[in-house]
Amino acid sequence: MNHTPRFTVVGAGHGGKAMAAHLALMGFPTVLQNRTVDRIRAIQQRGGIDLEAPEGGPRGFAQLEMATGNMQEAVEHADMIMVVVPSSAHADIARAVAPFLKDGQHVVLHPGRTCGAIEFYKILRDHNCTADVVVSEAETFIYASRSDGPAQARIFRIKEAVPLAALPSNRTEETLEIIHQAYPQFINGGNVLQTGLNNMGAIFHPALTLLNAGWIESTHGDYQFYIDGVTPSVARVLEALDRERVTVASALGLRARTAMEWLKMAYDTTGEDLNEAIHNQPGYYGIKAPPTLNHRYIFEDVPMSLVPIASLGQRYGVSVRGMDAIIRLACITHRTDYWRRGRTIEKLGINDLSVTELTHFVTTGVHADFYN
Repeated sequence: MNHTPRFTVVGAGHGGKAMAAHLALMGFPTVLQNRTVDRIRAIQQRGGIDLEAPEGGPRGFAQLEMATGNMQEAVEHADMIMVVVPSSAHADIARAVAPFLKDGQHVVLHPGRTCGAIEFYKILRDHNCTADVVVSEAETFIYASRSDGPAQARIFRIKEAVPLAALPSNRTEETLEIIHQAYPQFINGGNVLQTGLNNMGAIFHPALTLLNAGWIESTHGDYQFYIDGVTPSVARVLEALDRERVTVASALGLRARTAMEWLKMAYDTTGEDLNEAIHNQPGYYGIKAPPTLNHRYIFEDVPMSLVPIASLGQRYGVSVRGMDAIIRLACITHRTDYWRRGRTIEKLGINDLSVTELTHFVTTGVHADFYN
């Protein structure tokens, strides 16, 4: 790309405001879009966002080109469309943006959770989007951040390396070439199956929440989520779920990081087992539990992360009884059917594909059923 890329950030929550402000402070033309205009009213009035960060980090008033609720005007001139919303909203964003996408644009989900890019890609095609658009997903969100007010954001930390994969993966380098102008931290994540199956939140969040349901409801989350909530027995459940996830990846010809390997990579933390490794991680001390069971660790991470991994496992001959047990507990607790609401392979349109055909699809983007 010979010109400075133009960014549109979709979603004005904690992460979206931080990303939009940081991009603007780095000198990139930046538009912020949010469906609910009331959430961005103060940003519209001020013309931008006040960003705070630790010493040496990005800070100052970030002037935006525009803050709008109108999707068409938000993406009209964008090179990179950064989707920073809960994964449960990805489908709605795909439907909203489909009529307005143009050849050469890139959509990046921050993060995709599991099979986010596949879901987004399918919805674009289902809604007759024929533009040559690359849909990518990050394995995790690059920032630890929060909203400090209606036109304020704060960045606590920027991750040093974040895997990213495009659908199709043979165009990942094309996406990286553009996004590296702003974020050299993104690295090639292989393909979107690999980024999705390295989703550690799927293993940690739902099970740890549900197995401590009594404690959460009786204390309203007034305990340390990891340090108090992870005991030897709870850790054994997490280890069983992790083995299932790694085995699903293996059935697809992929090598997924184990939870122990991830803790070592992300935090340089080790231990004899997962229980010890978690308690050896200083960053987990002080993190409180959710105040209620009505929390994204269940209503987002179960249908958008755990269900697609379990669905892939069932399709390709992997026993996922542990995952199914956690999903069923979530269904009972929330009185809903997360299997029906979640990203199953049937919904994703990949249930009839062999492993070879699925690999070909995520590599090339060619799937005849998407173009019927």
